[in-house]
Amino acid sequence: MNLSVKDAARLLNVSDKTIYRWIKQELIPAYRVSGQHRFNQSELLEWATSRRMGVSPEAYDEPEEAARPLPTLTESLEAGGIFYRLDGRSRNEVLSNLVDTLRLSEGVDREYLLKVLIAREELASTSIGDGIAIPHPRNPVLLHSTQPTVTLAFLEEPVDFQSLDGKLTDVLFCVISPTLRAHLHLLSMLGFALKDHMFRKTLLEQESRENILNALRQVKRGMGVLAE
Repeated sequence: MNLSVKDAARLLNVSDKTIYRWIKQELIPAYRVSGQHRFNQSELLEWATSRRMGVSPEAYDEPEEAARPLPTLTESLEAGGIFYRLDGRSRNEVLSNLVDTLRLSEGVDREYLLKVLIAREELASTSIGDGIAIPHPRNPVLLHSTQPTVTLAFLEEPVDFQSLDGKLTDVLFCVISPTLRAHLHLLSMLGFALKDHMFRKTLLEQESRENILNALRQVKRGMGVLAE
């Protein structure tokens, strides 16, 4: 837990008072360490990104060697692949089979990745409702991946991901990135794309790979095409 309240306030462009209010309301992921509130930077930025909050540019500072163009959602999905009829009768069994299926960079420890994904689900479900979940590591850098990927998997049978809407999950997107910046970027783009009716329809109807990618290419945002 490497951030103080002041650090968190600076990164999120809010006051210390706001951070304390969010802590009291249990809205923000915070921990008590030696009597002080502390935050995990990756977890904090993921939380802020999911809520479309503005953050300080320094939040994305990374070593020069890690700097690279941000990945597109379409390219990342093509790299990660689309898979059908993924087996598993429970959340953890599905995650285990998913990890076995992922197109990972050489050297990524699949056993460790599985533990990370399960730990993330136990902290808070990655289900976003309507039968869709986005399992991903809280700190992608620790995986030592060299290529950003988004993997889409349709389950053979729906399983319980403890979704807030009570629905079983049968569609998974797994996001794996080499840097925190790319990780948050892909999560943000995916969250936006999933609000598009036509793209979501191709997922819920488990359409062909070609139809899904074509629907994604049609998704746009205010400043241009999202997925291209």
